[in-house]
Amino acid sequence: MSLNDTSSAQRIKISFLGCTNAGKSSLVNAVTNQEVALVSDVKGTTTDPIGKSMEILPLGPVVIYDTPGFDDTGELGEKRIARTRRTMTNTDIGVIVIDSQEGITLADEELIRSLISSKTPFIVAFNKEDLCNGDDRIALGNKLDEIATLMDTKKIPRVFVSATSARGISELRIAMAELLPDVKKDTKIVSDLLNKGDVAVLVCPIDESAPKDRLILPQMQTIRELVEYGVSTVVTTDDNLKDTLDSLKSAPSIVITDSQALMKIKDIVPDEVPLTTFSILMARYKGFLNEAAVGISAARDLHNGAKILVCEGCTHHRQCNDIGTVKLPKAVKKYTGKDFNFEYTSGQSFPEDLSSYSMLIHCGACMVNDKEVAYRLGKAKEYNIPFTNYGITLAMASGTLERTLRVFPALHDQIFG
Repeated sequence: MSLNDTSSAQRIKISFLGCTNAGKSSLVNAVTNQEVALVSDVKGTTTDPIGKSMEILPLGPVVIYDTPGFDDTGELGEKRIARTRRTMTNTDIGVIVIDSQEGITLADEELIRSLISSKTPFIVAFNKEDLCNGDDRIALGNKLDEIATLMDTKKIPRVFVSATSARGISELRIAMAELLPDVKKDTKIVSDLLNKGDVAVLVCPIDESAPKDRLILPQMQTIRELVEYGVSTVVTTDDNLKDTLDSLKSAPSIVITDSQALMKIKDIVPDEVPLTTFSILMARYKGFLNEAAVGISAARDLHNGAKILVCEGCTHHRQCNDIGTVKLPKAVKKYTGKDFNFEYTSGQSFPEDLSSYSMLIHCGACMVNDKEVAYRLGKAKEYNIPFTNYGITLAMASGTLERTLRVFPALHDQIFG
């Protein structure tokens, strides 16, 4: 991945949802100008959510999902609907496709209710507009307004389109783009803690777990943000950190390190120099740092043999000294003095039922979008289990959590008094 690439987690996720044969697949193809989805008159052609990464003006980098019909039936139909519901948990913008000849069904109303409940911005696309007359449009619009009133929500945006003639497609793209302010955030990774002209030192170890010929995503994102903000950025390794610090005319404004290097560098960085980790910054960026900082304290109270779920947001070939399956369990054992049973998930895999787990340890979530993070955090809260992350766990195990949280005074005082 280059500095110019947009990761999946940073792309806007747009899901086309609706009943079987409402024209979702045809509409996806029309919006993208590509044969992304298989189109057929046979009901149930789309059996699994299909995602396609691309750039669409005026939306920018997106992932478009075509989904199975939400009114599917039978045992397989239930599984397909479950897949669609799972896709909805990380959807940034929903497009509910309704066959204008069939009208708004109970399944459509359930979709509307679900998106409102999850606070997901969405638009209704009435397909087959070429078969509608003026009275049909008015009736469909009035029905949608009635639903909005019953669900106590603001007016639902709508557009009339035809996937076959491409009429209304440009209007649909513009309408989706108008929902972006409700999706995009202006959260910073670290630049809001610094001033222009400051110097930041980034410690990026090159070991067996480092991807060949490139940096990992949090390092790349941090460098990009700091350079854009006007912070002088010095990148070094843990082996060269001392020489790097000695070469600077004055102490840096901050040192940011890979969590795995904390034990090695904690005594190299002067105590008066702010020190934190990429993983801790990513937890803040993704909106769960407070929960992660509070959650780690529960580890000491877990009983010997408790089950801990370790979630990796990306999928990769596990190394012999893998952080999630090797280093993290060792760190937890060192911190608690106990042995636990660890289970692992990666990528989009995540269990619906967390009742058997006593704790959840997540990665920095750089490859998972905000909606998915919120869903997983919400699940942990639903089952009342502590939620923390790799960076917080490794900082606690290395005895540096207090120090690495000093850069966030309010949180530091909350945790350490």
